[in-house]
Amino acid sequence: MEVFEAISKRKSIRKYQNKEIEDEKLDKILESARIAPSAANRQEWKFIVVKNQETRDKLVGAANGQKFVGQAPVTIVACSTESERVMPCGQYAYTVDLSIAVSFMILEATELGLGTCWLGAYSEDAVKEILDIPEEISTVAMFTLGYADNGSVNTPRKAIDDIICYEKYE
Repeated sequence: MEVFEAISKRKSIRKYQNKEIEDEKLDKILESARIAPSAANRQEWKFIVVKNQETRDKLVGAANGQKFVGQAPVTIVACSTESERVMPCGQYAYTVDLSIAVSFMILEATELGLGTCWLGAYSEDAVKEILDIPEEISTVAMFTLGYADNGSVNTPRKAIDDIICYEKYE
């Protein structure tokens, strides 16, 4: 599968098969995060891989009751080990760096025939408590990972002319 095909096929999956992910596939997804670019190559991150059913069930509550979080065989939480560094452009490096790494993992998962759902609806404090994450560590992203249980439909996308400008903002 080429990168563009993975980008095109990726969907947010909210229903998973009761099937474990093969270790070699999970390792490849995690390796995608390890080799992802980061500002000044600082790699100020940790990724928590959650497989334990009891823990995933607790994460359902932290994720605003989204039941598929407990259904997916794996949930990955992306943490920043340094959250103060601001890049010259004014953006916090950790949000950009971890967004890149999680995107790489999700695209690799798609290539390997796995489904994912990037979660934005969760309580960071609850996730930290469940996973024993220190207070000073930020949880930037959380996503589910597993084999999709059914075919999902494509969500509509805006037309290219609605999102692209050339030379200046219009």
